[in-house]
Amino acid sequence: MATFSEIRVVGAGLIGTSIALGLKRAGYKVAIEDEDPSAEEIAQSLIGEVGDPNTPDLVIIATPISSISALIREYATRYPQSTLMDIGGLKSEVIQDIEEFSAIAERFCATHPMAGREISGALAARGDLFEGRIWIYTPTSKTTTLALSRALEVIAALGGKEVELSANEHDEAIAGISHLPQIVSSLLSATLLDISDRDIALAGQGLKDVSRLAASNSNLWAELLHSNRRAVGEFLAIYAKHIDDLSISLQNDDLRKTLEILEMGRENHARIPGKHGGKKRDYWFLPIVIEDKPGQLAKIFDACALVGANVEDLSIEHTPGQESGLVTLALSKIDSDKVFTQLISDGWKVHQPRESIG
Repeated sequence: MATFSEIRVVGAGLIGTSIALGLKRAGYKVAIEDEDPSAEEIAQSLIGEVGDPNTPDLVIIATPISSISALIREYATRYPQSTLMDIGGLKSEVIQDIEEFSAIAERFCATHPMAGREISGALAARGDLFEGRIWIYTPTSKTTTLALSRALEVIAALGGKEVELSANEHDEAIAGISHLPQIVSSLLSATLLDISDRDIALAGQGLKDVSRLAASNSNLWAELLHSNRRAVGEFLAIYAKHIDDLSISLQNDDLRKTLEILEMGRENHARIPGKHGGKKRDYWFLPIVIEDKPGQLAKIFDACALVGANVEDLSIEHTPGQESGLVTLALSKIDSDKVFTQLISDGWKVHQPRESIG
């Protein structure tokens, strides 16, 4: 239930516009602005509102981290009755800066939604981007109950799962779970620079999955990595050691050591959250050969609905020009057996469900 009504979002990028769309859908009156007039116009057209509301109850700063502290001070002065929150990817510097201004620190709560896409901008925004996603919040030492409650209300309205962390806890965790994956993806993509277009075209889903983040906004990520360079550097040192260990084991033809390194990664992978940031589930994977013609996916989902099966995820492998492709459904063990049986009876070419997608 909403306890306030008017919100101003500053920053019409992917996250800011997604927040505005979600809050508009939840019944709040939302205005959005951006220093780039074209980005602002796109975002305003998406949310269906142009111009200023009355004095906002809450201002959400959704800009790159280098501008957050200054904008919090600016909008705290412009709207002295409003509370404020940010959604920046780092917390220590922002908290430290704002706590020098006690009156502003009382009205501010730092937050960070653990959601995003590798494509940026308002046109990539989705109102459901935060559904089921972890949303970290970090009050200042002076944050009032009102400021905190409004920030938490926004998180709940957007479907986020709130988690409180201190600024240092946040920045150190983010270095490992967010910044390092971006680095690995970007460096992998850069490493393949000399591979010919012909050979790149042979890539399967593995390369596509691991390199996906390399398409992210380079300016934004360069700023984040440098701002969090100490914590990132510690994880990079560990990562570099694993690379060195693997390189040496290959040079020495030490199969036992190579297996040990790979097993360490395989075992630790079980700790990584699954769909929507929840506890990883043990899915079974059902590969289905499909013809290259309209309506094939719809028929598969009709078969799933017929047996009451819930599809948790899917992947599609298809090369343009080929007459068939491969759809792999992720389901529970019970559901995979039911869908397999149904599709076989319907005449589909289906492989036996298996525990691993590989």
